[in-house]
Amino acid sequence: MSVATSTTNAASITAEVVIIGAGPCGLFQVFELGLLGISAHVVDSLQHPGGQCAELYPDKPIYDIPAIPVCGAQELVDRLLQQIKPFKPQLHLGHEVVAFTRREDGRFTLATSGGATFDAGAVVIAGGVGSFQPRRIGLEGADGFEGGAIQYRVKNADELAGKRLVIFGGGDSALDWALELLPRAAAVTLVHRRAEFRAAPASVAKMHAQVAAGRMRYVEALPQSLNVADGALRGVNIKTRAGAVESLQADQLLVFFGLHPKLGPIAEWGLALEKKALRVDAEKFQTSLPGVFAVGDINTYPGKKKLILSGFHEAALAAFAIQHHLYPQKKQFLQYTTTSPVMHQRLGVPD
Repeated sequence: MSVATSTTNAASITAEVVIIGAGPCGLFQVFELGLLGISAHVVDSLQHPGGQCAELYPDKPIYDIPAIPVCGAQELVDRLLQQIKPFKPQLHLGHEVVAFTRREDGRFTLATSGGATFDAGAVVIAGGVGSFQPRRIGLEGADGFEGGAIQYRVKNADELAGKRLVIFGGGDSALDWALELLPRAAAVTLVHRRAEFRAAPASVAKMHAQVAAGRMRYVEALPQSLNVADGALRGVNIKTRAGAVESLQADQLLVFFGLHPKLGPIAEWGLALEKKALRVDAEKFQTSLPGVFAVGDINTYPGKKKLILSGFHEAALAAFAIQHHLYPQKKQFLQYTTTSPVMHQRLGVPD
């Protein structure tokens, strides 16, 4: 499966719509716009589509996508990419939008860190929690091992088979991966700073059961220093709540201390904010600036629920509002993909 992408500098691009964010909601926005005959360019600061969903939890199962009993986060992204292929979206990956201006004619000029500029009729912000970076372990010498022996996300679980793992954190990602990797790792030790966890209670219960059965270790402690020999990571020293220092052997450290979610440049665009989210109406999902819409976790409105399912609903309604914004004289018709010849043509369905 391939989608046209751009990671290089480009001349000014005229676009009907620019979507900021290539996560599930941003990708589904492409689909809903495409059904209405509207093309889109998608910009994302990450080097691959999927947003934080695929970045942090590629193999984590999702159970609340309609008609799909269960799928992994990366599988969901792959399915969405397949679904939008008929609309030939342009994905500009590795580009963060760093400049944004609404012109007197009502159109928008956007510029990215990768050198691309856009002349857009409408903008959809689907940036999840905004740009984000993992909270790092902060130990001396850790920088040199990040992306290798120290990881902040699991890119390939198979590569961890047979390894001694020390996992730091007390949230869902730490517990989920500890339980997921337990059958294939040589050893798993979970380190958390306190007895209380932010993870789902069921996951915490499963973890304690595995500890009680002697299949894994759990230690209340903080990371103190790395054990390095001949340029290779050999383990990590931790400081327990009692003040004792303990050395743990490890081939791999997995660190899940959460994220630094930031709106980044979006916070400077003059859009109305509420609790670090973009305030929108629940009819059009338009922000305080006409022509700028927001869907997914980055928006807020009365009754907002941060679910992928809710974001898909928002994208559908936003698409009709965007169509009216771009083409106010055009009469809108609600057409169904099951019966509409126009929809079939746009989707490439054979006659």
